[in-house]
Amino acid sequence: MQKQRIVRFLGISLMVVGFALVLLNGYQYAKGINAAKPAPTETATKAASTPPKTAAAIYPRQPKVGENIGELIIPKLNASLPIYHGTNEEELEKGVGHYAGSVLPGEPDNCVLAGHRDTVFRRLGEVGKGDLLIVKTIAGEFTYKVRKVRIVDADDRTVIVPKPKATLTVSTCYPFHYIGAAPKRYILVANLVAARH
Repeated sequence: MQKQRIVRFLGISLMVVGFALVLLNGYQYAKGINAAKPAPTETATKAASTPPKTAAAIYPRQPKVGENIGELIIPKLNASLPIYHGTNEEELEKGVGHYAGSVLPGEPDNCVLAGHRDTVFRRLGEVGKGDLLIVKTIAGEFTYKVRKVRIVDADDRTVIVPKPKATLTVSTCYPFHYIGAAPKRYILVANLVAARH
């Protein structure tokens, strides 16, 4: 009788925990869907035609962690995603995170963005070499062209190293449909091809 009570208690406990995890996952998924909105079609059709202009001081100040610094437009996916300064869970729940140790969009060097594969970047695997990534901030509109796709280990730090040119590095967990903490990262490396200030 005692064993039956223990088994029943454990069974009910596991069901409650499983249900709570499903609700939490659903909540985070819904937040990611709400963060993504369709991109303006005008931007999706504009080709990068002007040469890049980069200046070291194109931003009046360094943003604070958690501050919205702009939007990432992915024309191929018809998506426009908010970008927040910082890559803590608070920022990543709201949209795309900007790695605070990297330069801001449009500046010379490596600007690093990250997002969850099961929310804002669930379709990032459809983006590849030659596709455009557009970042709009208070400093202007910066168009990058993907030159390389990499799949690296989760602890690979080469994605955040300095670059000689204005570069945008976009990172998310990989494989996209992996359950649990994914062992790899899907990386897009893009060069700045146009800037409008």
